[in-house]
Amino acid sequence: MRIGITCYPTYGGSGVVATELGIELAAMGHEVHFISYSQPFRLSGRDEGIYYHEVPVSSYPLFEFPPYDLALASRMAEVAEFCGLDLLHVHYAIPHSVSALLARQMLAARGRKLPFVTTLHGTDITLVGLDRSYLPITRFAIQESDGVTSISNYLKEKTVQDFDVTRGIEVIPNFVNCNVYAPITDEAARACARRKLAAPDEAILMHLSNFRPVKRVLDVVKVFAEVAKEVPAQLVLVGDGPDRSSAEWLAHDLQIHDRIHFMGKQERVNELLPLADLMLMPSELESFGLAALEAMACKVPTIATRVGGVPELIEDGVSGLLYPVGNVGDMAAGAIGLLKDRTRLEAMREAARKTARESFCSSLVVPQYVRYYEQVLEEQGLVAKDQRSVAS
Repeated sequence: MRIGITCYPTYGGSGVVATELGIELAAMGHEVHFISYSQPFRLSGRDEGIYYHEVPVSSYPLFEFPPYDLALASRMAEVAEFCGLDLLHVHYAIPHSVSALLARQMLAARGRKLPFVTTLHGTDITLVGLDRSYLPITRFAIQESDGVTSISNYLKEKTVQDFDVTRGIEVIPNFVNCNVYAPITDEAARACARRKLAAPDEAILMHLSNFRPVKRVLDVVKVFAEVAKEVPAQLVLVGDGPDRSSAEWLAHDLQIHDRIHFMGKQERVNELLPLADLMLMPSELESFGLAALEAMACKVPTIATRVGGVPELIEDGVSGLLYPVGNVGDMAAGAIGLLKDRTRLEAMREAARKTARESFCSSLVVPQYVRYYEQVLEEQGLVAKDQRSVAS
């Protein structure tokens, strides 16, 4: 099958999932074409069967803002025609599904069918799409998609309720490659790697995000400040974004800056996550919680908020602990309790890895996408041109 994928290529859950999906599809023998304004950051070094097509955006004095959505639609149509794509899979509704709709119409005028699948990831529905400026076009693009998927039941229900969507939406959860994201089984090697971040008697807490306000990074620092009063520990913050400066100032004000590692953006987070004892994810809203899943696959439980799709991933008290948004005191108490009870922590570590392996491994989830692609093609009276490898 020949699949075109469009996503936001920078750091963020939707781009990560789209890129990893392309990598997994290529590994299965499918041909994947990424169409975006820059190459997705996780493609480095694993590009067999994967092609990248840049979307050039010209600047003219007439345009105050470059019309990326139109340039994207044009490039989608070109790549589909030149490379014989079977379908497009766009991640994040705005503007990608609108561009795909335009590309489909452009090719239809020449007698060629190009179905497209839209995957809803979260803020395209809960934040951007609900803006009155975008709501009508977001609803229209979803309704006009040949297939729609969402990453959680929560997001599906939110879309139906807020956008009055009447078409079917398939829930296909986020996933993780359980071979790439895995615990370090050699305890001596793990201890050696941990020494770069913490003393042997110190716990390591970790947070991974794009440091936007919705991630509540300041709560991460506050939780850690309480934990550090009771347990020798270090905090590792992976990522970057608008709230980093505020987090750094708060760490100084609380006099714990010497126990916090601001790592910035990291491409190989799979090598950092297994070093942690706990993941902190006190978000205002998560439609799924990909960072938590990646940590769970590495045998790291998460202290998280009971919001959005998180309860579909984390079983409270079994594979992690869930709290109301902003409840810093209880989150800190929960973390302290786990770090002081190594037997309970180890049981939760095992449960976290088990959940990832049995429900969210790429080997289980990616074939669901392939079957959905085939269903969409069949409904359009089409058959994939390249059947080198078809997952069933």
